[in-house]
Order: sequence, then C-alpha cells, then structure tokens
Amino acid sequence: MKQILYISFIILAFACDKRGAGPYLPTPKAPEATGPAKFQNPLLNAAPDPWVAQRGDFYYYLQTLGNRIEIRKTAKMSELSSAASTVVFNAPSTGSNSRDVWAPELFFLQGKWYIYYTASNGQDVNHRMFVLENANEDPTTDNWVDKGQLITQPTDQWAIDGSIFEHGNELFFIWSGRPGARTGDLTQNIYISKMSNPFTLTGETVMIAQPEHAWERNGFRVNEGPEILKNKAGDTFLIYSASYCGTDNYALGMMKLINGANPLLMASWSKHPTPVFTQAPTAYGAGHNGFFKSKDGTEDWIIYHANTESHPNNDGCGNVRSTRMQKFTWNADGSPNFGAPAAVGAFLDVPAGE
Repeated sequence: MKQILYISFIILAFACDKRGAGPYLPTPKAPEATGPAKFQNPLLNAAPDPWVAQRGDFYYYLQTLGNRIEIRKTAKMSELSSAASTVVFNAPSTGSNSRDVWAPELFFLQGKWYIYYTASNGQDVNHRMFVLENANEDPTTDNWVDKGQLITQPTDQWAIDGSIFEHGNELFFIWSGRPGARTGDLTQNIYISKMSNPFTLTGETVMIAQPEHAWERNGFRVNEGPEILKNKAGDTFLIYSASYCGTDNYALGMMKLINGANPLLMASWSKHPTPVFTQAPTAYGAGHNGFFKSKDGTEDWIIYHANTESHPNNDGCGNVRSTRMQKFTWNADGSPNFGAPAAVGAFLDVPAGE
C-alpha cells in the first residue's frame, strides 16, 4: 500500500510540473557584462557638419539641416541618437539668411550662449556668417535673439564655417572665406579677425592659411571648417578640413600657433605638410569635426562626418554623410593623434564616465 501511494505521489508531481518532462534544472543566468559599455558608428545618419558644445552635465549637439537649427541635449554622447531635439531657429522665407543654413556651432561666452551659422539668400556668392544669442542657462529654451550678420572688415567677404578662438583675454573669429566678395575665385582660405564682443568683428580680416598642397586641392582648392584644439600644456592647434567635401579625399589638416606669437599674423602659424586624418573603408571623406571631453574629463574625443560608401564621382557632399565619434590620443611632441577613422559597425568603448 505504501509503495502504491509513493508511486501515485511521483506521478502527481510530474503531472503538476508544467516545465516539461525530465528532471527540473534552473534557468541559467545570462553572463554579466564585463568591461566598458560599447557603441557603434555612425551615431546619426544624414548628419553632416557635426558640432558638440559641453557645459555642466550635458552635451549639446548641432548639425547642418539646411533650413533650421536644432539642438540635441544629452548626458551621454553614446546615447545621442535617442536624445530629444529642439528647434531653436527657423530660417525666414526670404532674405540674406533664408537658405543654406549650414554648420551651426554653439559657444558659451561672457555668460550667454551664441550660435554661429552659415546662410545665404540661395546664391552661392552671398554665403555669410550670422549670430544668435541666448541669455538662458539652457540653450534649448526658446529665448534666442537674432544678432544679425557678422560683417568682415574692411569688405563684406564670402564666409562659411565660422568658429570661436579664445586666446589670452581676447576673442577671435576664424572662418573659411574667399579672396573677395564676388571675384569669381572659388579658392577657400582660412581667415581670422579680432572680436570686440561675441557678435562684432573689429579690425581687418587676415588670411592665415590657403590650400597650398596637392591633398588640399581635390575637386576644388579648399581649406574650411577651422576648429581650435589645445593640449594640456596650452599649445594651440587649428584643425581644418581640406579639398572639396564631395570627394573621398576630404581630410583633416593641422596648423600650430607658435607659442607666444601673434595669431593675427600668417607667419605665426605653421602648417603640417600632410593630412592628419584621412579616409578609410566605410569612412570616406572624413572631416568637418569638433572636439569634446569624456564625461569624467579624462579622455579627448573627436566628432566628425564621413560617408559609408565611396563617391568616385565627387558627389558625397550632402545628407549621405553621417556623424561619427572616436577617442584620440596625443603624440610625444604634444600634437593630437587622431588615428584612422573607425569602421562602421565596429564596437568601441563609450566615453569614460558613461
């Protein structure tokens, strides 16, 4: 009788077990992740001319959109694609800044936010630089004031890709321009001018770089997108993009300001003879960059655009470009070492602190 009861109990136990026949084994746990979290490039598709401003706990990202300016606000650059985007400027229907809203850059200067952007009335010869101002602590708020055009001196010069250079206690503006307002010469050089405040240029325009090397002349003769980068020792580098943006050979060049020299003199800048960042498979036409620090401040990062596919017909300048980022290091002489562009889909460590 006891044997019958025991067998009945076993049968009942198996009948009530919905996990299936056979001895029960606990579900194995997924292995715990080890090491830094990863991300993959590109961060955003259809995202040319990327720029990042960093203040407090947040990063603020901007890019070329053509008819407006938006700011993405994120606490983690590796999560940029999911960051909320706020429109802070819509181009007017007509006028000098109604078309070609390109390459906006955001700076916090003298207690206020400023956006510097390129625009035109739809005609190439009329590309100029414009400024927006916001006194709010958060630049994504709707408090932007149009400060108008940054007028180059002594002539109103063709100008794109403007950026800020803070040197000592003085403010300078750097940009890509042409030799004259309407001369027909399409050569793009790097220019600099002193600023009396964040929305006014003062003094004459000075050329500090021109496309002199063969690698700066693919498609057109172009030096554009100047960006300032400083190392821990205080050395100043100017990183710029060279050649026409539609070519696979669009690349980054580098200049260095001679320590203690006057930045308003061309002789004060020494140009590196070869490009410092060039195309790689799945990263063609790599250029037009910005820089930022990792969340914990220990790492230096470059953000840039590139094309996943090659464009042998030089038609890679448009929304086919995507935004990427990667960490860079420094050489023994204090100059930046950007390495090679990371391949699309490669798993990279997120910035330290994320």
